[in-house]
Amino acid sequence: METHQFAGISSTGANGQPAPLGFEQSKSLWEHLKTAGLVDSKGKVQDALRTALKNGTLTLPEPFAAQLPQVKEILRKLCGRLEIKNADERKQVKTRQAVLQGSDFKALWDRIKHKTTYRVQFDNEALLTTCIKSLADGPPIAKTRLQWRKADLSIGRSGVDTKETASSAPVTLDEGDIEIPDILTDLQDKTSLTRRSIHRILVDSGRLDDFKRNPQQFIELAAEIINRSKRMAVVDGIKYQRIGAEEYYAQQLFETEELSGYIKSMIDANKSVHEQVIYQKDTERTFAEQLEKNEAIRVYAKLPGWFKVPTPLGTYNPDWAVLVDKDGTERLYFVVETKSSLFTDDLRDKESAKIKCGEAHFAELATHNTPAARFVKATKLDEVLARC
Repeated sequence: METHQFAGISSTGANGQPAPLGFEQSKSLWEHLKTAGLVDSKGKVQDALRTALKNGTLTLPEPFAAQLPQVKEILRKLCGRLEIKNADERKQVKTRQAVLQGSDFKALWDRIKHKTTYRVQFDNEALLTTCIKSLADGPPIAKTRLQWRKADLSIGRSGVDTKETASSAPVTLDEGDIEIPDILTDLQDKTSLTRRSIHRILVDSGRLDDFKRNPQQFIELAAEIINRSKRMAVVDGIKYQRIGAEEYYAQQLFETEELSGYIKSMIDANKSVHEQVIYQKDTERTFAEQLEKNEAIRVYAKLPGWFKVPTPLGTYNPDWAVLVDKDGTERLYFVVETKSSLFTDDLRDKESAKIKCGEAHFAELATHNTPAARFVKATKLDEVLARC
């Protein structure tokens, strides 16, 4: 969950007219959720928040009380279902030796097991152009508003507890009363771009008046846009190279690396390298069931967490490795990424970028094998078989 998650929520402005909550208020609301233990310091949703939503016990500080229904709607989309797991139902998943030691799985594994390294090249001019356009098209910046709040503090063994007792009406500040920070230095620290590049982005975007209106909100918006553009620029220019014939994930890792999961989150499997498939989402469960039922599938594996592809944004763990028998005359090898939606706009930009890196990694491995394993993004098995 990002600090700006609630910025678009409708509220009442100082003039009594509808207005977006804004970045500053959104950040305050995010900080409340963190202090209450409902999200962690990185914005990751905690089970306490899921429980509060399920039980209808979520409350917000008085300034945000009117926005509670809108906040709940956003949080429900982010939280997903509350899953209370019984530790007694956790079990170790064994390998299915007939599959693991078989020639079919060995042929599949030999095509995907090798490790790679990467180098990045990107067009600096194209990056600046993207940043300028994205900032120019960014959301509006509201005027800076101040609000005073009073609270009682009580200190006990459990720590410091606060209870708000009063708050003032929001006061809109005149632009001339706002102290202007050093935006170049601030954005340089947040984005690692040169001052010259930042200056060009700000001037050419035509939005410096927004900076005067609300400096902090504008800096946060500009930093987020620049860093997102950087991530995508890095991925667009990435090139992978296989390290060498001796650098790979050994097939024996399936036996030496323990795999365990909860009974309610796994299904029995006959064609898999493991006796059960552990799934995180319904999309994965459905895909595994389709793999088991389809006669064209010889063997497959839900790739374990230790199977990682390096990327500039952290490691990427693809979902599946699949061997398809085409009409009994040809074997086709696939690495499959399954998501409930494969539209880029529906995925977080970082997740989408990692998938793109995975695609480049397997494209490099494909140059060393014939037939090669192809990387496919799909939501169901039919979309994979359509590539055969």
